Amino acid sequence: MTDTECREDDGGTQIEGQPDECSQDSAAAASLQARQRRRIAQLEEKLEVLEAGRASKERQCNYYMAQGRAIRRIVTLFDNVGDLVTENDRRYDFDGDEESNVGYIALTHNLPWFHKKGTEMEFDEYLHMMKMLWQGADSARGDDTSKLKSLVSEWVNREFKPDNPVDPNDKPSRGFTNDACGRLLCPAEFDWNNPTVRAGIRDRSEGYIVTDLSFLAFLYDKYAANPDDLEEGLFKGRILLQGYKAVFTSPSSAKDIEGDGDGEDVIRNNRLAKKSSAGIKVKKHVVQIIKMRKVTPRSIAYIACQVRFALSAVTSWWSVDGDFDYVQFWRTIVDFFDKAPG
Repeated sequence: MTDTECREDDGGTQIEGQPDECSQDSAAAASLQARQRRRIAQLEEKLEVLEAGRASKERQCNYYMAQGRAIRRIVTLFDNVGDLVTENDRRYDFDGDEESNVGYIALTHNLPWFHKKGTEMEFDEYLHMMKMLWQGADSARGDDTSKLKSLVSEWVNREFKPDNPVDPNDKPSRGFTNDACGRLLCPAEFDWNNPTVRAGIRDRSEGYIVTDLSFLAFLYDKYAANPDDLEEGLFKGRILLQGYKAVFTSPSSAKDIEGDGDGEDVIRNNRLAKKSSAGIKVKKHVVQIIKMRKVTPRSIAYIACQVRFALSAVTSWWSVDGDFDYVQFWRTIVDFFDKAPG
């Protein structure tokens, strides 16, 4: 219908029937626009809900991954979180005993929300949570391994000033073939300065095979053990303490190690470091993020394994390195503290 058709004729008389059709068309157009506006509003509302849900899910994923970063460091270096839960359920079902599952106890101590949340979740949500925790755990271990790879080489070169410096980018050149690294990896009961010992270890001769059953030189104060008391100076090695500080506080704090402390200052001196002296916010340390309040046997064992790996010639993280079993090494250190005589 044209514009002129909706107007009066030349005599001022309205064309019969036209006003009603125009009104109907206008009403239909207005109704269509209203429906479209309502539809757009509904779609926008749904989009907002979806975006809010996505943002909430992302925050939840980030939370689980952040929480998971504590697991390898202070709970268990090799066990799967799901395996800890399964073992706890098995012990409870068959023995009625949850107290002896120290791995699960360590998990729920450091992640106090885990047990309650895990029992209340739908199974799909539970699997998703476990996946995120796993990713966070392995990501933290990988970050620490990468960090210590270069830092340990720097510390060894500075302290021993070897004729052939440890190359921060050449992992295969480390291990027992490198004199400085070999000195630190040597079992405490051997004398690395003895040519026969060096040759025996490098050739894996009988009586000189290095396994996880020995405490290594880098664990000791001044990298030497007292033959009459192998516990004297143990876990006070300078590079071990530097590694601990580099991971749990910051690489710069590792420069403050004197090598004669017991490591307790690692937590104590950084507990209140949430702000600088000027009141400016600074980046939180790992101990603050994972709410770690003291040095623990499991955290010491974790750093010992990380430093041992950094000194070795192995390029990929495996639980077994030749004759050396990292799982048993980790457990030996934890048991040294948890199952001490008397």
